[in-house]
Amino acid sequence: MQIQDLPYPDPGVPDARSGPRFLWWLGRNQLGGQFKALAWGLLHFLAVSALPFCVGLAVQSVIDRSGTRLALTGALMAVCGACIAVGELMLHRTAVTNWITAAARVQQLLARRTALLGSALTRRVAAGEVVAVSTGDVEKIGWFVEGVSRFSAAAVTVVVVCVALVLYQPALGVLVAVGVPVLALAVLPLLPRATRRADFQREKAGRATELASDTVAGLRVLRGIGGEELFLDRYRRASQEVRRAAVRSARMWSVISAIQVLLPGLLMIAVVWRGVELARDGRIEVGELVTVYSAVMLLTYPLRHFEEIAMAYSFSRPSARRAARVLSLERAIDSGGSLAAEAPRGDLYDPLTGLLAPAGRFTAVVCGDPDAAGLLAERLGGHPSEQGDSEQGDEARAEDGRRSTSVVLGGVPLDELPLECARTAVLVQDKDPVLLSGTLRELLDVPASGLVSAEAALSAAQCGDVLDALTQGSLDTEDPMDARVTERGRSLSGGQRQRLALARSLITDPAVLVLDEPTSAVDSHTEARIADGVRSLRTGRTTVVFTSSPLLLDHADRVVLVHEGEVVAVGAHRELVHSEPRYRAVVTRETEEETAAEAASRTALVAVASDGETALGSDRETALGTATADDTTALGTVTADDAAVLDGVLEEIEETA
Repeated sequence: MQIQDLPYPDPGVPDARSGPRFLWWLGRNQLGGQFKALAWGLLHFLAVSALPFCVGLAVQSVIDRSGTRLALTGALMAVCGACIAVGELMLHRTAVTNWITAAARVQQLLARRTALLGSALTRRVAAGEVVAVSTGDVEKIGWFVEGVSRFSAAAVTVVVVCVALVLYQPALGVLVAVGVPVLALAVLPLLPRATRRADFQREKAGRATELASDTVAGLRVLRGIGGEELFLDRYRRASQEVRRAAVRSARMWSVISAIQVLLPGLLMIAVVWRGVELARDGRIEVGELVTVYSAVMLLTYPLRHFEEIAMAYSFSRPSARRAARVLSLERAIDSGGSLAAEAPRGDLYDPLTGLLAPAGRFTAVVCGDPDAAGLLAERLGGHPSEQGDSEQGDEARAEDGRRSTSVVLGGVPLDELPLECARTAVLVQDKDPVLLSGTLRELLDVPASGLVSAEAALSAAQCGDVLDALTQGSLDTEDPMDARVTERGRSLSGGQRQRLALARSLITDPAVLVLDEPTSAVDSHTEARIADGVRSLRTGRTTVVFTSSPLLLDHADRVVLVHEGEVVAVGAHRELVHSEPRYRAVVTRETEEETAAEAASRTALVAVASDGETALGSDRETALGTATADDTTALGTVTADDAAVLDGVLEEIEETA
């Protein structure tokens, strides 16, 4: 895989059981690049290691006054120089390619997992952690993957040089062959402590990143409640913890680096001391001593890669563990679908709550608990409650996951449809939709049926003032569609962001559109016009709106009240306001005391009416009992008239109550 061929057509299925397993899986999926880097690394390191032998031969040729050997040695050194240059160039090229392709593979995997989980991801993993994994952690994982090939080349080179020195000059070669493994393994006892400190630093840094991300996301709210200083103090404390952890980790790595400098120096001193003794005794030539000395000196170059791979693994292991944690998350029901990829049509029904949204109708859902409303909206879109929710037990999660997958559309369970087909059939816009940065034209360029134009959607969502604001903010364009929208629409008000998100949802024109509080930040006049626009634009399409706004509820064909997870009332808005106290409490914001007082007043009025009817009936019976037989017919007529009047009075009393 070359950089120009990215992204991967299929990044594969990762082994996310643990961080080391994930790193091993990445390495196995890049064997071609690893072998290329290994080959170029061997060419480079072996050419570097051959230079001391060339120098030794050259020195000995001068001592022996052999011009032919000196010329051959010079040619050999030129070849080594060319190999070093080519090897270094291609090693760097292939190593960077391995780094980038590994990081790109991880990012593709994270993007696919994010798309699969949808909004459930941030309920199970903090948004800041997802950001940290997809940025800094990805780089560290790529660093280790590309470093493996360079380390392998360095290790092979060290072995080859030690063997060559033993064969070339056994007296000094044995000393080098014994000392080099000591150099390579001397830092092993320190690596576990260094790794623990690096893990601790990564955890603290990840926590600080999460805190910063969450703070920025809620900055507008923090300013509104005056909580900026509180969160700033929290971030200061978190950043200081990161600094202290980084200092502790750096101290350990400085000790390791010092050992990597000290021990090769001691080995070089020992080799020179022993070599001088052997040369003075005439047991070795001066050229041989120069060769061994130069070889030991240059061995420090490949040995540095031992320290680098140890550091890369220490930093990449916690990063890989965090990435594996995200990649191991699954939907409550993770099925590819057993039915054909054809979007069904018909009524949307949730057996768990009894909620029914008739096809082609505008259904409003009232739910007293906003969190429950959000979960229900996601379930209607085929996003069941996740089994990883920490607030539920295992049995409760399994039962909730089993039951929440039974939402059906046109008699077809959504869980039996392929995920893409289910998401095409039912579109859910949650309470806090995200606006990506770019032009308005790019923002509205979403998969759609093509039946709803951008102008119609923006008009229905009452985005006229939003277009004016975007045009004023973009001085270099006159067309509002080419105006730029900042990241998350931070330059717009909450109501303006809601209306742009609503327009984007309307453009897609899905068979079923589920909106969760789409106008909670919009003023009442605009909200009334939005209700008219959405109802008109969605004629013949199924629309479900979760709201408690009377303006939206009054435009709905059907209003459903969900209380404690079940549908308890269905009807028109005005009917439910008069007949259902729980509905009235949610819509009119009545307190429990006001509802109880009204119920007591109603009961008292009904009791008074009942007593009045009883008294009138008793008087009527007495009058009828003392009347003569001749007046019975007349009295009966009067009694009937009195009864009719009394019934009218009772009806008025009940209406008043």
